[in-house]
Amino acid sequence: MIAYENLLELNRPFTERFKQQFEEFLNSGWYILGESVKCFEQQFADWNNSAYCIGVANGLDALTMALKAYHFDPGSEVIVPSNTYIATILAILNNNLTPVLVEPDIRTYNIDPLRIEEAITSRTKAIMVVHLYGKCCAMDEIMRIKEKHNLVLVEDCAQAHGATFKGQKVGTFGEFGAFSFYPTKNLGALGDAGALTTNTPELEIIVRQMRNYGSEKKYYNERIGINSRLDELQAAFLSTKLEALDAINNHKRELAGLYLQHLKSDFILPVVDDDYHDVYHIFNIRHPRRDELKAYLLEQGIGTEIHYPVPPHQQKALQFVLQGQRFPIAEEIHRTTLSLPCSYWHTSAQIKQVIETLNRF
Repeated sequence: MIAYENLLELNRPFTERFKQQFEEFLNSGWYILGESVKCFEQQFADWNNSAYCIGVANGLDALTMALKAYHFDPGSEVIVPSNTYIATILAILNNNLTPVLVEPDIRTYNIDPLRIEEAITSRTKAIMVVHLYGKCCAMDEIMRIKEKHNLVLVEDCAQAHGATFKGQKVGTFGEFGAFSFYPTKNLGALGDAGALTTNTPELEIIVRQMRNYGSEKKYYNERIGINSRLDELQAAFLSTKLEALDAINNHKRELAGLYLQHLKSDFILPVVDDDYHDVYHIFNIRHPRRDELKAYLLEQGIGTEIHYPVPPHQQKALQFVLQGQRFPIAEEIHRTTLSLPCSYWHTSAQIKQVIETLNRF
């Protein structure tokens, strides 16, 4: 069986160091916002070419706090792609703001810049882009629109650690970059974890206070905050894996290269462009008989996933917000997309076996 993902095998190269870090953590006697968090924040900021990194509890909190930092009037509009994971939209709703869904480019699956400007109204305050599957959005045009309309830009970088557009890393274009370190990410913790990056000192201070009850100094609270702190132990694990992140990304790019070179034209493959450095958190293909294809691969001992089977506007939880809206491009993507094995622990031989099996479909 070639599993879609195997977190035990994925983390096996780091196991001995993890055990050592746990002993150091246990013996330190300091378990919340200690040296491990400070160390990881500096390391990740440096790696991502960002001025600041603030560790938080998870990716959803990162997105939520990025918007909360601005205190937009209730009901203000935030533009967001129609095919994103629901967390991006929940962050908007959790701030009493209005999500305005915009269709993606069917080629890249990222928000279509040509459609963004059409959706802007007098109530629009921000754009929340999502660098989906490990590909950066088309940032030249998005930045032009942002500046023209004086909008805040928040980047959802949960699937794109290290992806670039024209040499610039995700999480450095907008006011905030929001990262998830969920265990399956290219940089994954051994539990929930997240971070915000920013190049603005004032925003760094706001979020650093906000994550810790609105406080920087114990028992002195500067603002209304929440409890969303990166765990000290997860920060230590992330520092270890960060040292290998470039190698992880390169390995996934090599596996993706095999798919791109050898899969038949029956499958709609991710587009490749010299302006983009893709990190393939997810290697997705599209096929009109997706469900049949998924079942066939499972019969042949190959695991796959669907990211995602249901578009946001068809989720029961969002009907009260998005009732009656239709997004045919998102629906087509969600109906036909299939995610193939492409993990750090997969070997080239395994991927070649997957390719041979796919080409027989």
